[in-house]
Amino acid sequence: MVMHCKTRKLLKRKGYGKMPKGKDKEYVLKTAKEKRVKFIRLWFTDILGFLKSFAITIEELEGALEEGMGFDGSSIEGFARIDESDMVALPDPDTFQLLPWRPREQNTVARMFCDILTPNREPYEGDPRYILKKNLKVAADKGYTFYVGPELEYFYFQDSKSTIPLDRGGYFDLTPLDVASDLRRDTVLTLEEMGIGVEYSHHEVAPSQHEIDLRYTDALTMADNAMTYRLVVKEIALRHNVYATFMPKPIFGENGSGMHTHQSLFKGGKNAFFDKNDKYHLSKVGKHYIAGLLRHAPEITAITNQWINSYKRLVPGYEAPVYLSWAERNRSDLIRIPVYKPGKENATRVEFRSPDPACNPYLAFALMLAAGLEGIEKEYKLPEPIEENVFEMGETERNRRGIKTLPGNLHEALLLTEKSELVRKALGDHIFFSFIKNKKIEWDRYRIHVTDYELDKYLPIL
Repeated sequence: MVMHCKTRKLLKRKGYGKMPKGKDKEYVLKTAKEKRVKFIRLWFTDILGFLKSFAITIEELEGALEEGMGFDGSSIEGFARIDESDMVALPDPDTFQLLPWRPREQNTVARMFCDILTPNREPYEGDPRYILKKNLKVAADKGYTFYVGPELEYFYFQDSKSTIPLDRGGYFDLTPLDVASDLRRDTVLTLEEMGIGVEYSHHEVAPSQHEIDLRYTDALTMADNAMTYRLVVKEIALRHNVYATFMPKPIFGENGSGMHTHQSLFKGGKNAFFDKNDKYHLSKVGKHYIAGLLRHAPEITAITNQWINSYKRLVPGYEAPVYLSWAERNRSDLIRIPVYKPGKENATRVEFRSPDPACNPYLAFALMLAAGLEGIEKEYKLPEPIEENVFEMGETERNRRGIKTLPGNLHEALLLTEKSELVRKALGDHIFFSFIKNKKIEWDRYRIHVTDYELDKYLPIL
């Protein structure tokens, strides 16, 4: 769903439009005063992508913009040990936005994303936002700007303790008198109020499953937007007394939720993936980038699909990609080249279909970029596209054509990640080892857990 032009103009007149890029602290201070801001929430994420926040008052804002605000990082997952816990959160002025669901008349609440620094004012290696920035600089040094447009799917349920759906709709269904339509509308309006562009919103394949697609933009802005999006979806749901979840596979036998990520590199204002004379309208850079994603996809899967439950979605037969192949129209492949506007330079992009919406977007975008850049640098050869349904081929045919698969569970994924030089280099040692340690603990806890399936199947017969 595209926001109506009149609605956009109305929101801008009300002062809800996104603050222009490059504004400094004076702009923030002036805007905060005009909008009667009392509290500013400082946002950042831990290594797993959970949004963290603490609030300061307007009286502290100027000092925070200049020097940052100190906090204890020892209890933040993947941050510091208790003997080196002092951290500084430095707000990014470009991310200043009012929170639309908080009071407007007085004691208004705003938010800003923060960069995490050490007490010595050095970027903190455990900050996922910094890791993405570092990888974006690698691309920038090669002349590239990285753009992404994720499609984040999610479910609405009656509460957080059940999977009772709000509707029985299917893909693109219009569900009359359904609360989910109002939920999506209010969510889109709220996102637009916060300056986050929305392209589409619609019902997805599974019952009570929905999708809102964010407008293509640079990867850092998009990672911030994705974090905001997940919070807004949940906030609006709570206001309607329902529950929204980004759990990858909450319902057995139904499609799970993905985060299909459209991406491209631009160089000098031109789409580096585009070649009008190529059969697929793909340049050599574009083909090498896709080859990099295909080759390194298994070893980055532990980050793009980081939960035990993520692998209940990555199974054949539910539109989730499992096989390492690419195509133009085939949605069973890991990578798709959308052909909505064939031959159009700005529309040429790569759709990476395996990530799910419960990942850490900063780390996920960083690793997609690193894999693609590796393909460009080393000129990986792109295999031929697979337009047939890979799932229906059969194992013998897939083996004959050299079509491999993604890891089948978190343990398999971690074994690949642990050996990956690319992942370690892109994430840095701090996050690399902290993430793997965290996920090994999660796997061990799952491995020893006795499930309802085991009790139902084995208790009556053993």
